[in-house]
Amino acid sequence: MTETGKTGGKPEERARVLRELLHRHNYAYYVLDDPEISDAEYDRLMRQLMDLERAYPELITADSPTHRVGAPPLDKFGTVTHSVPMLSLENAFNDDDVAAFDERARRILKTDDPIRYTAEPKMDGVAVELVYEEGRLTEASTRGDGYTGELITQNIRTIHCVPMVLRTDGLSTVPSRLEVRGEVFISIKDFRRLNENRLSMGEAPFANPRNAAAGSLRQLDSRITAQRPLDMFCYGIGLVTGMEFDSHYKILQTLKTLGFRVSPDIKPPSRLNEILLYYKDLLHRRHEFPYEMDGMVLKVDDLRLQKELGEKSRSPRWALAYKFPPSQETTQVLGIDIQIGRTGVSTPVAHLRPVTVGGVTVSRATLHNEDEITKKDVRVGDTVLIQRAGDVIPEVVKVITAKRDGFQRPFEMPSQCPVCGSGLVRLPGESARRCVNVNCSAQIKGGIVHFASRGAFDMEGMGEKLVTRLVDKKLVTSYADLFLLDKAVLAGLDRMGEKSAQNVIEAIEKSKEISLPRFIYALGIRHVGEYIAGILANRFKALERLKSATVDDLMDIDQVGPQVAESVRAFFENSRNVKNIERMLAAGVIIKTTGSSSGRALTGTTFVLTGTLDSMPRSEAKARIEALGGKVATSVSAKTTYVVAGKAPGSKLAMAKALGVGILTEAQLLDMFLRGGKQ
Repeated sequence: MTETGKTGGKPEERARVLRELLHRHNYAYYVLDDPEISDAEYDRLMRQLMDLERAYPELITADSPTHRVGAPPLDKFGTVTHSVPMLSLENAFNDDDVAAFDERARRILKTDDPIRYTAEPKMDGVAVELVYEEGRLTEASTRGDGYTGELITQNIRTIHCVPMVLRTDGLSTVPSRLEVRGEVFISIKDFRRLNENRLSMGEAPFANPRNAAAGSLRQLDSRITAQRPLDMFCYGIGLVTGMEFDSHYKILQTLKTLGFRVSPDIKPPSRLNEILLYYKDLLHRRHEFPYEMDGMVLKVDDLRLQKELGEKSRSPRWALAYKFPPSQETTQVLGIDIQIGRTGVSTPVAHLRPVTVGGVTVSRATLHNEDEITKKDVRVGDTVLIQRAGDVIPEVVKVITAKRDGFQRPFEMPSQCPVCGSGLVRLPGESARRCVNVNCSAQIKGGIVHFASRGAFDMEGMGEKLVTRLVDKKLVTSYADLFLLDKAVLAGLDRMGEKSAQNVIEAIEKSKEISLPRFIYALGIRHVGEYIAGILANRFKALERLKSATVDDLMDIDQVGPQVAESVRAFFENSRNVKNIERMLAAGVIIKTTGSSSGRALTGTTFVLTGTLDSMPRSEAKARIEALGGKVATSVSAKTTYVVAGKAPGSKLAMAKALGVGILTEAQLLDMFLRGGKQ
């Protein structure tokens, strides 16, 4: 019996049971990364509760999961005074600064004994405070000036990993009041997807993940906030009554027990030399993390010592932020040209005097669209500040106008496509100009590169350079043509020997068996990224059902709006798109439909990957595990089946050993793949 069948009885009892079920499943999905039911089942439970609350408004509670979708707009934000000030942190920029901080702390404490510190990544997000009374979320606010913040309770409630009600299983005492502090952020992957969607809809992109998170939290209409991919890690507490602590690390472990997300990369209490090694490890792996961070925070772990150390006027004497080297630099704009994307969107790109930013040489940066150029007044010859965060494309932050000498030239957006000569049209309500020619070679190339990318068909070797040569020589005119390529044609290309040609042919052949979500994503339907592709696959189960879906069928999905529905419908009404799909299937492409049980030997298992794999990227290992029915999580828990340890594994390996989780070497994982997942 499904859980929707457990909610009979009186309306108030049904509402209570539904709330408890939804809270539990939110925790499993967003905090543990271990869902217990399908998305469709979760949606049914949510719809039942929403229907009940519409029929019986008196049943609506402040902690109802229905508040996740947002509430009516506010006229303005209220303010609140923090019980315990949310002070800023003093910064350190090298090991000597940290050593001086430690020496100063021991001098104040009048001890020569080593101090033990807890450390964690310093996330580049937005600090907030959540207040729980008798176990229920009653108030949330921004940090503000550290003493007074803005009330953003409605917006915080839309963040799925934030518990509406504390989990108290296994605790002897529950705090009557608990003030939890944390960082709200948007992951790099979600940020990229968010900006891609905004650009495709003609909206201005966000400058960086932190600005996007801050702007989302300051929406007076929380329904807009609910549409943003906000996440949160908790890092401490303010006032707490009814529970006592003696260690900062124990506070973090208790917060996890209460249902909060806490960084999985915390360094347990350690001596200073170990903390400095941890910093170097974070710096080395900085761009492997799924979110932006700009350093490490270390805190004296013993709360009694924290109290003795006290605070300065604006920062505590027991905590320090050890910042990473900056990922911003200044350089000169040598020129600006236009790139045409796979959907026809024209993007101005600045060509820069090469400069090293965050360890990478940067010679180009995106200017997004003509409105951005106008707003920032970027001119050829300008000296500009650029930034590179994670693996986000470098961008121009601002112009250093003081460096202008009168020789800079303003840039004007062209009215014709620089690739095919067709008109560049700016539609009403959009900030981007689009090439109107669907046969433009730039659009064809972009579509094929997307089709062959890792998240789609994952054709190794089919990169931008090879695709450009194939299209320019008219050997392919659509992604369906890739499956008709032969070794002799490829080997005849410049700088393509027989061995390389054979590798590409083998990669194409290997890609022919593909999951339905990846197939849908590969098609390059406008507004359909990996997330929406997965939603569509989960709802329709088979390509034929998706092809015949009406706009109303698509709009019946909570996560699908009118733009996506119209775009999907228009795609399948285009005879050329349908013909390309038919050609792919005729060439031997096999779509593994959702719910297929064949070859799913790893169903019910959960893997965590740590360290570097020699034989394949971690994304490929993840895809192969999922193809065999397994699940790949980002953090280790008692429910993890295996941790796969590659070279230079991180703290996840230590966590696995502590929890008694099975550990696999890369060779053992490959052997498992060879045996089809059989253990």
